[in-house]
Amino acid sequence: MTAAAPPVPPGDCAPPAAPAAAPAATTTPTATAPATARTLTPVSKVLKLCLHALLLGLLALAAGRAVADSAPRAGWVFAACALLAAVYAAGVRAPAVHSSPRAGAVWLAGLGAAWAALLLVSPDGLWIAFPLYFLELHLLRLRWGVAAVAVTACAAIGGFLAHSSAATPGAFLGPLLGGAVAVATVLGYQALYRESERRRELIEELITTRADLAAAERSAGILAERERLAREIHDTLAQGLSSIQLLLRAAERALPEGAPALPHIAQAREAAQDNLAEARRFVRALTPPDLEHGSLAAALERLCAGVPGPRVRFSLSGRPRVLPTPYEVALLRIAQSALANVVRHARAGRAEITLTFMDASVTLDIVDDGHGFDPSSAASGSGDGGFGLPAMRSRAETLGGLFTVESAPGQGTAVAVTLPLPLEHLEHVDPVEAL
Repeated sequence: MTAAAPPVPPGDCAPPAAPAAAPAATTTPTATAPATARTLTPVSKVLKLCLHALLLGLLALAAGRAVADSAPRAGWVFAACALLAAVYAAGVRAPAVHSSPRAGAVWLAGLGAAWAALLLVSPDGLWIAFPLYFLELHLLRLRWGVAAVAVTACAAIGGFLAHSSAATPGAFLGPLLGGAVAVATVLGYQALYRESERRRELIEELITTRADLAAAERSAGILAERERLAREIHDTLAQGLSSIQLLLRAAERALPEGAPALPHIAQAREAAQDNLAEARRFVRALTPPDLEHGSLAAALERLCAGVPGPRVRFSLSGRPRVLPTPYEVALLRIAQSALANVVRHARAGRAEITLTFMDASVTLDIVDDGHGFDPSSAASGSGDGGFGLPAMRSRAETLGGLFTVESAPGQGTAVAVTLPLPLEHLEHVDPVEAL
């Protein structure tokens, strides 16, 4: 058990802080787990000053009463009070008391000896027991602190009985109740402090989570905007420039040789070709990061390797070819969304992604052995499904493709998307291989 943290630190250190990170929680506590130095809060500073004022005030009261009453031992009382104040001040100013358990125990022993000397010469010394309770609970382990409080209470009772011939119930109840109140106060403070630390850690965790969520949403928004721009550039500028180039090429073939317009048409066709290449570079620059370092097949293979939960296998069929960027983006996003559904909802043991290149189309199949569902209820929105399937269908249909889902409760799910290849990609197919 760690050291008990009093509500009033005796020196310049605050109560021990809760661990700020998970690894710190496994640290073995020291023998007495002294308070660690940290910046005091305004409340801690006030409580520290109150403890100093309480002890010094009680010492001044004991010395003042001895002098005012002209007690026979007034000089000894004053000397004992001065000694106790000096020992207390030395411990407060010594950094070792707050960092070393042994030094703290030695300081408490010195305070106890000085206090015992005061008890021998003045019955007013028993009031010093109350601030001593908090010091003992602060610098010692809880079980040792409670034992020290009990010994201090007994010493206070004995000192009072030594100076008074009549034993009254107050002589016993006062020190004992004071010790019980001190222990209860410290334990309550510790509980409040731990709760405060837990709330602080929870607030920090919430702030960190909110920042991570905002960063993730910002990143998702950037990626979505990049995809939208790439699709817009490909579907408008790139297609328009490609059509202009084809028309100019047809115009070149239609004009007779030596026509004055031929050089201008050739320049216009070259300018259209250069701008088409530039537009395609823009589209490639806006490609999602998963496709920046390789082909679609490589991106899908990396996706399968990084899926948590079910075993996912990737297979490639047919002769791979370079696809337009919108096609690669759409197929990759559909695969990501389908695998996300497998992980979250299907409870599947294994899944398989197959990318098939055919003569005039490319097909992506995602099959799992999960619990399955009723596609009609998901399509009608009557089930508890989300936006995943409609979004995948919209991506496929935007590119003129076909999106199908085959599933039944308890029979797994098969998602297939087929995209027709553009004419400009069909022109590069070897006729012999096409046969």
